[in-house]
Amino acid sequence: MRNYLITVDMQNDFITGPLGTKEAQAILPSVIEKIWAFDGPVLFTYDTHDENYLHTQEGRLLPVVHCVEGTEGWKLDAELEKLRYAIGGKAFTKPAFGAVALAEYMELENRKDPVARIELIGLCTDICVISNAILLKTFLPETEIAVDSSCCAGSTPEAHACALAAMERCQIRVV
Repeated sequence: MRNYLITVDMQNDFITGPLGTKEAQAILPSVIEKIWAFDGPVLFTYDTHDENYLHTQEGRLLPVVHCVEGTEGWKLDAELEKLRYAIGGKAFTKPAFGAVALAEYMELENRKDPVARIELIGLCTDICVISNAILLKTFLPETEIAVDSSCCAGSTPEAHACALAAMERCQIRVV
């Protein structure tokens, strides 16, 4: 049985760009350290939009252009990008909050060799981290899904805390 670490949307636009926060910047060293120390596969998600973002439902509700594929803002933090290539971390692009392809991939991996635990870290706790945690819990109800709260940041500290509480109610372990 293997453990997996999923790094959610640690992209420039969420760290230092238009949706960046001091909390996102503050977790970056811990995220890097956790990935280096992790014994198992590390997967990455990329929030991915195109030039039509503002015409999507998400764009109308959050009218801040971000993570346009191929831009600097879409890329992972430079140190994380080097780390992803160094460890051979598989990446999943996602046009919305949850990465369905990631959940399907984990379901297939679980069929080949049962997955003991999936831990999530990254951004934003109250949007994409919670969406992916619940999606993974839906696809793999008997697999432990966990979130490392010290390696996540929300759109605000209050939203971060609220998302962690909601995940705990959905039987996602918060560590």
